Amino acid sequence: MAFNFAAFSYIAALIIDAFLIFFSIFHVIAFDELKTDYKNPIDQCNSLNPLVLPEYALHVLFNLLFLFAGEWFSLAINIPLIAYHIWRYKNRPVMSGPGLYDPTSIMNADVLAKCQREGWIKLAVYLLSFFYYLYGMIYSLIST
Repeated sequence: MAFNFAAFSYIAALIIDAFLIFFSIFHVIAFDELKTDYKNPIDQCNSLNPLVLPEYALHVLFNLLFLFAGEWFSLAINIPLIAYHIWRYKNRPVMSGPGLYDPTSIMNADVLAKCQREGWIKLAVYLLSFFYYLYGMIYSLIST
């Protein structure tokens, strides 16, 4: 059993992915609160927008670790989500600060449904990734 850079990459990915799962759960809950009119859109967008760039940065960080470790399959399964994040941020509404969610348009039924669906899909991707990273960590620790 040897500890190598690939194992370190998977351990870091597991820890970071746990944070990303938390962000996704918060995302889903926040849009459910908007849907049921429990919170107002300005407060909700002010709490969601600061989490967008850290989520993207954390996702790119462990993918850079996979790149340097030569874990090509792990990198390949994350490329579509990275590309989606880049596309989503490039096509965001015009706002004064960073973030994706505009309080004036977030209450439209189609925008709200799209954002909620996006949160559920990200949660599913991060959960599946978590178990794959756990498998990758164990495999890289016992294979060397």
